Amino acid sequence: MAAETAREGRDAHEGGLRKVARVVLLDPGDRILLLHGHEPDDPADDWWFTPGGGVEGDETREEAARRELAEETGITDVELGPVLWRRRCSFPFAGRRWDQDEWYYLARTTQTTTEAAGLTELERRSVVGARWWTCEELSRARETVYPTRLAGLLRTLLDEGPPAGPVTLDTEIV
Repeated sequence: MAAETAREGRDAHEGGLRKVARVVLLDPGDRILLLHGHEPDDPADDWWFTPGGGVEGDETREEAARRELAEETGITDVELGPVLWRRRCSFPFAGRRWDQDEWYYLARTTQTTTEAAGLTELERRSVVGARWWTCEELSRARETVYPTRLAGLLRTLLDEGPPAGPVTLDTEIV
């Protein structure tokens, strides 16, 4: 736990917001990789989310995106693309409130096997797997997925390609 606390302390903040880089990782079949997580002490309180996490020290968001992807999935062979979306969010997790400024990067890979070998202690208690989803599977999902409009955002991305510049998503407060 001390390592997790130290790492949280190194996360870069801007105006009280935790700077976060997330990855919309697509495989050759345009499936998106999502991680399955839950409250550390309540596995029934679960959701799916894109890989990513806080910027550490003086790293760039791009560096954070690559590092987090490698730590959470073991996938390092990626073509990192543009920032698709930006979102501010606030949510309770593990006994505290997280206020984040998230940037979602498009990335593509041919590597579809995952191994979460670099998880922090908190992540080991709360991340229980990963799954590749088709856009149709995601649109039919009954599970909670963040960001909440991900199925529609993915459909637009696949139909129209990346936006000319980052799209600002609605703020989500849970």
